[in-house]
Amino acid sequence: MQLNDFSNKAGEWMSGTGPESDLVISSRIRLARNLAGESFLSRADSNVRARVTTQIHEALEGLETEIGSRYSDLDELGGIDRHVLVERHLISREHAFGQGDRGVAYNANEDVAIMVNEEDHLRLQVLRSGLQLDATWETMNRVDNFLEEALDYAYDPKYGYLTVCPTNVGTGLRASIMLHLPALVMTRQVDKVFQAVTKIGLAVRGLYGEGTQALGDFYQISNQITLGKSEADILETIRSVIPQVMDYERTVRRTLLDTKRTVLEDKVWRAYGTLCTARIISSKETMEALSLVRLGINLEVLSEIDLRTVNELFVLTQPGHLQKMEGVELESIDRDIARARFIRSYLEFAE
Repeated sequence: MQLNDFSNKAGEWMSGTGPESDLVISSRIRLARNLAGESFLSRADSNVRARVTTQIHEALEGLETEIGSRYSDLDELGGIDRHVLVERHLISREHAFGQGDRGVAYNANEDVAIMVNEEDHLRLQVLRSGLQLDATWETMNRVDNFLEEALDYAYDPKYGYLTVCPTNVGTGLRASIMLHLPALVMTRQVDKVFQAVTKIGLAVRGLYGEGTQALGDFYQISNQITLGKSEADILETIRSVIPQVMDYERTVRRTLLDTKRTVLEDKVWRAYGTLCTARIISSKETMEALSLVRLGINLEVLSEIDLRTVNELFVLTQPGHLQKMEGVELESIDRDIARARFIRSYLEFAE
């Protein structure tokens, strides 16, 4: 897949077709790995980074037949292209705008991505639409085993896989579920839920991970501890907590329908009307409106568009994608105008 293809569709993980997709946007598993005998990137010079890139690149060529991945050198990409990769959750912001040899491999469905020289030498990522932790782990395990055959990972019999950040030592595994929780946000109960979640060692982050805001009422819940826990332990913790959060969100949604249906319907239809008619709209306002529309679709308040269209708009209306489609860097006001124009066209085509 070429980067130019990104401007007109979202990845398969945003399709809204997976289990529990009314609440769960995606399941993600990430592994951190480093190469034995090479300095961690926090101490690596340009020669080390180049050697690591060469070794991993050669291993990824063998993986191409497994997942159909392609490799992009981030230093060869422009700023807009790197923004696009961040908005599609294929790389982190730090990776996009870092320094030195680094790259990313990803497949056509965008459900497998491999970052080279991010914080660690390797960051493996698998994404699936909806609640699919087991299927996500199966793919990740296959990809990791394949690469471990080709690469000598830094591993200690006592501590496990060695990583730059001590919190990743051990399995190096982070499992996360991205949830859409508009009812809990609307009723101001979301903080209570997350206080309970953090007490059992889980982390809550925004749309783009650590240090980011919960735009569009999206939250990522993931494990914080990897050392001393097996992959099965980590997955079981996530697997046991997420259904409770989902049940709470669904209960609040039903309560809103029963007690404040007209108010809720008004919010949904106003949001949809804004998206259909606005001439200038910011990214934040777009995310808020799309969140309400997505809620309306799942509660059968709104049937004019489908879930996939809304999910795609969450990605395609981001600044990088808009500028990619326009073919030029845009000032903030010009992005807001282009965004409004694109949304009107996209919704009209989807009807």
